Amino acid sequence: MCSQHSLRFYIENKRQDMIKAAENFGMNAEITIKHSQELDELLNQYWRVVFETNENPVVKFS
Repeated sequence: MCSQHSLRFYIENKRQDMIKAAENFGMNAEITIKHSQELDELLNQYWRVVFETNENPVVKFS
């Protein structure tokens, strides 16, 4: 399982991918939705790590 720090990195990258896809192809494009679903999974993983390890959550994503 990834660390909280590495998950924040992956989350931010996926968020940027989703934004770029939405700008280029639209909000309802398959690629945008795929990035959104992948981002959801990363966020779920992040919170699992936070609660399982009792780490202090860092909730600010740039």
